[in-house]
Amino acid sequence: MNTMTIGKDHMRRGLIALALTGVAACQPAVPDSGAGVGFGNYTEYQQQREAQLTGQRAPLPAAGAVSQESLPGSGQGRVLPGVSIEEADSAESLAADTRAALGANDGTAPLEASPSNPAPVAVNTVGISRENDFEAVDEQRGIAADKALIERNRANYTQVQPEDLPARAGSGPNIVAYALQTSHPIGQQVHRRTNLPGAEGRYQRACASFPSPDLAQTEFLKTGGPERDRRGLDPDGDGYACSWDPRPFRKAAGG
Repeated sequence: MNTMTIGKDHMRRGLIALALTGVAACQPAVPDSGAGVGFGNYTEYQQQREAQLTGQRAPLPAAGAVSQESLPGSGQGRVLPGVSIEEADSAESLAADTRAALGANDGTAPLEASPSNPAPVAVNTVGISRENDFEAVDEQRGIAADKALIERNRANYTQVQPEDLPARAGSGPNIVAYALQTSHPIGQQVHRRTNLPGAEGRYQRACASFPSPDLAQTEFLKTGGPERDRRGLDPDGDGYACSWDPRPFRKAAGG
């Protein structure tokens, strides 16, 4: 009875051990916590980190890390990895244009910029006179021909004689004649004026209605000036309306 009980215990323990072994085989392998992201192990990461901090080059990979697989031969029309077909076509088109431009050259070497290069030859522009260039004039004509040209120019020269100015049309007041008949300066009262209250405002409004002082002076003389000032154009009594200045006319006449 004891022997049978012991055998059953051994069998039960064996079944439990087999079950635990099967469960362990189904679980995934635990990753190596010593390896870093992008590195084989933590020691390699420390070496590269140390190289970055000290400014040294990282150690080269071991010889076994280089693949022994042979690369395929490069042929025309191959596209490099990471380069799109459009970029490859554009580069090929640029190369073709460059070859065409080089082929169109006539063989003349381009001029390199250098201080030893000769100065460019000045080309005469059509329409620019060369009368001040004695060599050019000597080539075109001699002394006798030049003298004949001067004589022709003198014969064609006409001097216009001064003439009297035409009579001024109209019978209105002449501000030029008035400026020459007077001689007193601007602002000197010559004529008596009775300035009522508001005369200054009336003067400003009246003068603002004329485009120029000449027209204001003409109207002033036409309406009884300088003795009378019916429109308030000459409140100071100097005989000059709206700041009209007779000095330019006197200066032109030599006065």
